[in-house]
Amino acid sequence: MAKINVVDLSGAAVGELELADEVFGVEVNKALLWEAVNHYRAAMRQGTAATKNKKLVSGSGKKLWKQKGTGRARVGSVRSPIWRHGGTVHGPQPRSYDYQFPKKKLLGALSSALASKLQDGKLTVVSTLDAAEPKTKLYRQALDKLDAKKTALLVESGQKLSENLFLGSRNLDGVELVLSSEVHPYDLLRYEHAIFSQAALEALQETLKKNVSRRKHATEKEAA
Repeated sequence: MAKINVVDLSGAAVGELELADEVFGVEVNKALLWEAVNHYRAAMRQGTAATKNKKLVSGSGKKLWKQKGTGRARVGSVRSPIWRHGGTVHGPQPRSYDYQFPKKKLLGALSSALASKLQDGKLTVVSTLDAAEPKTKLYRQALDKLDAKKTALLVESGQKLSENLFLGSRNLDGVELVLSSEVHPYDLLRYEHAIFSQAALEALQETLKKNVSRRKHATEKEAA
């Protein structure tokens, strides 16, 4: 079982944390990560694109000339799709691009994203993310000491989220704060550095371990 150093906000080591092999020792599944990111981005789409059909465009509904005898083509309305300024046929209409994505696949993608961060050396665990004061300057200094000078994802446990952390980190450019229960593979891939509080990583690791256990149990049941 691998271990990772636990540091404080100054970068000094204060302990170690054991990492579960079934979570951090998995092979990075790039195809699964692509599926998870594609689903996330699809759900983010507003889906507000819309065109006007024959019923919605402006213009009289009066027949322009009689049906027969003029030598011209039959026309019923100036709103006809074949006329300039007419309605659009089969154009986009407001809709949701979201679709169902299995929870087991999402948790599997999350394991792959965590394993990838660990392999790249971009995963940091701190004893606590709570600073002494709710000041942006303090968190900027802390991130610099943790070698997270570009973009960073801060992950905290929902039970440990403090006002100092929320207020001190919200104005940092390229930094996002999420809860361990809400972190998504897209978040881990989007930001260069991932910084977890010890409580957040332990909670997330326990959830992922349970998912692996359920999958093994289901596989063994099917084999039997």
